Amino acid sequence: MGVLEGIVYGFVRTLRQPFIVHPIQFLLDYPLAFGALGLAGLFRKHPILGVVVGISGRFVCHFLSGVVFFATYAPAGMNSAVYSAVYNGSYLIVELVFSIIVMYVLVKRGVIEMYL
Repeated sequence: MGVLEGIVYGFVRTLRQPFIVHPIQFLLDYPLAFGALGLAGLFRKHPILGVVVGISGRFVCHFLSGVVFFATYAPAGMNSAVYSAVYNGSYLIVELVFSIIVMYVLVKRGVIEMYL
């Protein structure tokens, strides 16, 4: 269910901030990237691992999009894979750290129960 909600959110986000250069780029950057966040739901017993998997899935989608469709933005002489990893990693690492902290607090306070 979380994957489907992420996909829907990706489509909705397209309405707010459309930046589409190719149909495959659209799929990678919007519905697939945000749908990947829903993978976290597969790790109900280990919610912090779920956060890592979900955000890592989002990173992979944005990374691939960056390498294929946004290589021209890389500085002269810089490999497009390195550029994409640095660019996308720069904000997703912050999101990952923040999300892990929030999830840890929610689990410790009993707000989120881990299901068997």
